[in-house]
Amino acid sequence: MAEGISTLDDSTFDETVGSADSPVLVDFWAEWCGPCKMIAPILEEIASEHDSIRIAKVNVDESPDLAMRYQVMSIPTLIMFRDGEPAKRLVGAKPKSALLAEIGEFL
Repeated sequence: MAEGISTLDDSTFDETVGSADSPVLVDFWAEWCGPCKMIAPILEEIASEHDSIRIAKVNVDESPDLAMRYQVMSIPTLIMFRDGEPAKRLVGAKPKSALLAEIGEFL
């Protein structure tokens, strides 16, 4: 996994997201998902360029309960968490400029 991006699962999600002192952008993804692979390098760039947010990934095949809990119906789904609560949801792959525009309020 790229530096600056952590991998979360059922056992680490609540503690990591709930105790974060900055917003956490969680990418719900899967290995077989083409658009997920397209957005991964963009998230790596954002992680290296912006230290005001944290970026984490949840593999929906390995953590289906988390995907159900946050009603992830299609992937990639990006959910921005602030103070442990979902604050914004983005569905689908977007170019870097569009993604930055969508999450600008958190940067």
